[in-house]
Amino acid sequence: MNIKLSTKLYWGFFVAPAILLLVISFYSIVSFSRMNQQVVTLYDDRIVPLKELKLVSDAYAVLVVDAVNKADQEIISLNAALESIDEAQQKIKLHWQSYRQTNLTSEEQQIAREVESLFVPVNLRITQLKQALETDDISQLDAYNGQLYTVIDPLTEKIQQLINLQLDVAAQERTKAQSVYSKTLLLFGLITLGSLVVASPIGYSFSQSITKTLKKTLQVVSESSIDIAIAAEQQERTASQQAVAINEITTTMNELSSSSKSTAEQAEFSVSDAKQALNLTENGSQAVEKNQEAMKNLRDKVDDIAQQIIRLSEQTNQIGKISKLVSDLANQTNMLAFNAAVEAIRAGEHGKGFAVVAAEIRKLSDESQKSAQRINTLVTDIHNAINSTVLVTEEGSKTVVYGVEIAQKTASALMGISDAVNNVVLSHQQIYLNTQEQAIAIAQVLEAMNSINQGTNETANGLKITKTGLHKLNQLVFELQSSI
Repeated sequence: MNIKLSTKLYWGFFVAPAILLLVISFYSIVSFSRMNQQVVTLYDDRIVPLKELKLVSDAYAVLVVDAVNKADQEIISLNAALESIDEAQQKIKLHWQSYRQTNLTSEEQQIAREVESLFVPVNLRITQLKQALETDDISQLDAYNGQLYTVIDPLTEKIQQLINLQLDVAAQERTKAQSVYSKTLLLFGLITLGSLVVASPIGYSFSQSITKTLKKTLQVVSESSIDIAIAAEQQERTASQQAVAINEITTTMNELSSSSKSTAEQAEFSVSDAKQALNLTENGSQAVEKNQEAMKNLRDKVDDIAQQIIRLSEQTNQIGKISKLVSDLANQTNMLAFNAAVEAIRAGEHGKGFAVVAAEIRKLSDESQKSAQRINTLVTDIHNAINSTVLVTEEGSKTVVYGVEIAQKTASALMGISDAVNNVVLSHQQIYLNTQEQAIAIAQVLEAMNSINQGTNETANGLKITKTGLHKLNQLVFELQSSI
């Protein structure tokens, strides 16, 4: 079966040691976990309960009895003794509950139940003692003191039995931990010895397999180096031909670069001329815009004159109406004067003065008629002049409108010329930019051709070095084959 050299190295130097290391690590973790469990059990279920039992025993044997003795000797007051006993009972209850919550063996549970049965008479005596302390009867303390010893001693002995049992179980847990340590040490020794025994033949097998693969590889390298040397000679000849062709291309690109620079200069001059034409066109557009604005102002003024003439015509019409009214009034006055003259003639001598007045009124009426006729004549002349002025104003307004239209058309034409010139400028600028980009591209091509030429020379030199290296490689392969 053909196996890759990398696979052999992988299995020999990674997989096998990794498997062995994983086995050792797994067993170590399991062993340490068991040892940790033994230590945790030893502390949580043996040392901590031992402390709780000791505190319960001391609370009965020391705190309660000591409080009674001190009160009997009048070292402390009865109330202080009562408080000390209450504190002792609270501690007993707390520590006993903590002890009962630990992991107890069946033997511990049996003794714990016996201890709890002894709590009953002890608590009864303590209750009676507290009642005596509450009544301040110190004479009864001696009697209760002796009774307490009779009930507390069996309880403390039973608690001591539990303490001894805790020590025995702790010793058993310690023995288990030592057993785990001994087994782990033995297994590590066996694994180390087995590794030394098994590793030697496996290593020899791997080395033989790797040596065989190296011999085949060296044979292939030796044959390939000869083929590479032949190909290197061919590449060297090709590189020389490429160098000649690249030199010719470089000469052509230099000529093209000179032509591109001339085109760029001509394009730059064209852009300058087109910009001048664009400036002239813009100046013409501004002049037309000013003329157009003046024509609009003139049109507005002509419109104002037309409005004034219309108002004048209306006022003239009103004057004509007034003149007609005066003429009608003069006719009526003349008729009245005529009638007055007739009546004056009829009146005879008495109507002479009235006739004179009528004659004067008639003269005044005639003059009023003449004035009205003259006013009508003037109004007619004014109407004719106004009509002529209106016609002239309308013609002037039409002329102004026509001038505005011509100015607008001229402005549009100039805008079109400006846009066309601007497009010419943009086109020449684009041509200029294109020629610059072409010049840059040609320069980059020249640089690339120089780099290619340099690379070709380096390739030729590299091929020479490759030939030398291949010769040395063949010698090295021969020496390596001899040493295997």
